[in-house]
Amino acid sequence: MEPRYVDNAIIEESYRAIDRLKAGLGNAHPLYYIETYGCQMNEHDSEKIAGMLESIGYRKAASKTEADIIIFNTCCIRDHAEKRTFGNVGFIKELKAQNPALITGVCGCMMQQREVAKRLSQRFPFVDMIFGTNELHVFPQLLEKVVNGGRVFEIRDTDGEIAEGLPVKRNEGFSTFVNIMYGCNNFCSYCIVPYVRGRERSRRAEDIVEEVRNVVREGFTEVTLLGQNVNSYNGGGVRFPELLRMVNEVEGLKRLRFMTSHPKDLSHELVMAMAECDKVCEHIHLPVQSGSNRILQLMNRRYTREHYLELVRDLRENVKGVEITTDIIVGFPTETEEDLEDTLSLVREVGYSAAYSFAYSVREGTKAAVMDGQIPEEVKKERLKRLNEVIAESVTGANDKYMGLEGEILVEGRDMRGEPMMFGKLPSLKMVYVKGDESMIGNYYKVRITGTRFNSLVGEIID
Repeated sequence: MEPRYVDNAIIEESYRAIDRLKAGLGNAHPLYYIETYGCQMNEHDSEKIAGMLESIGYRKAASKTEADIIIFNTCCIRDHAEKRTFGNVGFIKELKAQNPALITGVCGCMMQQREVAKRLSQRFPFVDMIFGTNELHVFPQLLEKVVNGGRVFEIRDTDGEIAEGLPVKRNEGFSTFVNIMYGCNNFCSYCIVPYVRGRERSRRAEDIVEEVRNVVREGFTEVTLLGQNVNSYNGGGVRFPELLRMVNEVEGLKRLRFMTSHPKDLSHELVMAMAECDKVCEHIHLPVQSGSNRILQLMNRRYTREHYLELVRDLRENVKGVEITTDIIVGFPTETEEDLEDTLSLVREVGYSAAYSFAYSVREGTKAAVMDGQIPEEVKKERLKRLNEVIAESVTGANDKYMGLEGEILVEGRDMRGEPMMFGKLPSLKMVYVKGDESMIGNYYKVRITGTRFNSLVGEIID
């Protein structure tokens, strides 16, 4: 699908709205608070909202209770996300009663589901702004309507556009996200994402490379390229392996990551780009979802167990020290004990370094939601427990090979549980705990692995 770009005139109007709102604040600097649910794409969307708010003159609040504007950026991947959002939005009613001038908004994937957005609007009339995933670039205009006394309900049913040039307030640190594409064409039968994020559209390669250069100038040394399925990136004929090589050449960048990869589009060309690019980390998140071919077909995943294992072999043979993480769903409609055993045996065979496991959650509007053979909740819980036990065995076994090895970590923070320890990740995404202090945060250190924990490692600084 050829991407459509938001007209420059609309972006310019957003900036004019920012200027008008800023003038209205005068010398005041009200506070904003953004609560984000869901994936890294949502986190990056929240950074854009924060960027626009800070351009207006807002400053970040430490908590909701002191904020002048509160935005909930929602997720709709699983059922509990909706319940959690409704519960947390309800909590704001008391804050609104105490401060009638408080501006409240709800956006993101959940709001792109029009019926859910209508329910929220009716249940919580004190919410001033409700908007979907396709309205992010006009957020200043929407806010201006609210400031002038209006209430906003803006949700466009569209496959989406690409908006370049929006302000971004990135989270402080040394690692950041860069979107390379939006949307998804896969229509897995359990997934709502294509309906709320639209069809795939890829940014221009030159825009991506320039954004990476800019964040490196800002002091970030690690970048994660984001997309619902980065393997299908096609920006003006530039495929993802070529883009990876282009970004790898950015001066000053130390580490390059990407997510998420769909197995059906993982090519040998990409595997070799990972192997040959010195800044690309030896880690790939490769969601398998099930080890049963029958269930994979019902999920519309468009690969088999055998093909997935071939991809794993290709990665392990060519990318030295590669670690593979994954997503797995149990309790999908009609899943049998035999299907579950196929999944458990695949987990044992691959030896994941981490796996995110879920009990199947019905998402209204997907094909799986109306399938016969829905699995009872108590059965799903029992199967999830069994899966997690096998994952734990797999993760623990995958740690043993690190004993005595040396590598480089990027220190991210301090863990105060028990004996205070600093922590940081190897390129393979394995977390390592070392002795030290806060002055280490954001820096790279060579370490030797001296011990293991359940899903992490212990090391000592050697350089």
